[in-house]
Amino acid sequence: MTYANRLLRDSLWVYVLLVYVFVFTPIVASFVFSLNADRFPTLPLGGLSFEWYREILADSGVRQAFRNSIVVSLVSGTVATVLGFGAAYTDFRFDFVGKKVYLALALLPPTVPLVIFGLAMLAFLSRVSLAGHLHSVMISHIVLCTPFAMALIRIRLSQMDPALEEAAWNLGASRWRTMASVVVPFAAPALVSAWCLTMAVSFDEFAIAWFVAGLNETVPVAILQTLQGTVSPRINAIGSIVFSMSIVLVVIAQLVYMRSGCKQPINT
Repeated sequence: MTYANRLLRDSLWVYVLLVYVFVFTPIVASFVFSLNADRFPTLPLGGLSFEWYREILADSGVRQAFRNSIVVSLVSGTVATVLGFGAAYTDFRFDFVGKKVYLALALLPPTVPLVIFGLAMLAFLSRVSLAGHLHSVMISHIVLCTPFAMALIRIRLSQMDPALEEAAWNLGASRWRTMASVVVPFAAPALVSAWCLTMAVSFDEFAIAWFVAGLNETVPVAILQTLQGTVSPRINAIGSIVFSMSIVLVVIAQLVYMRSGCKQPINT
């Protein structure tokens, strides 16, 4: 390896390291200051304490916000994964007029700015008398998350030989039996990955929930409400818990996805 190549390689490593430092320094600082005994984030720390975690666990409003977020993410992730699987299988199995338009529309929601998306969902849900409830957030997050599930499952199904289904049909299996015995087991790693990823997206999402939730706050909305009142060190504790839960879901999704044989990493 020439000197120029080594210099280029080392420069790229330094660049990557600086990017990671830039991205993760605020997150690490949030974790550190969530354990600070002092009310204000100062260095050196005033001491290590779990006081702020105890306070948020004792706060009924924060506990309710976490319950809301967990329920919304579970329902949204499950329904989005099922719908995403149906949409991906339709793309995989069938050819029809307007298929490109179908795919473009199916994958469109994540490309819309969240503020515009939230306003549009608020207008629609208000028109049908569904705004201001917890299921309003679920409906909105299902629309947002389904394209993520569809994209992941499409990649997995593209690796399956279509002749597998035809062989099962020739052996006497019905379409539903073939779906349950051939397609779903093959797509299972992508289904698990999509489920974890869509739950993480739903759990973290703020803008849409803020528009349509009404008084049913999720955790990101509760954080904003707290920040509007005062700068509280409890925010660091809440943020640390939210980040930990989200990153665990994303890591599980990535591990399952990569072990399924897909080499392209998940981008969130």
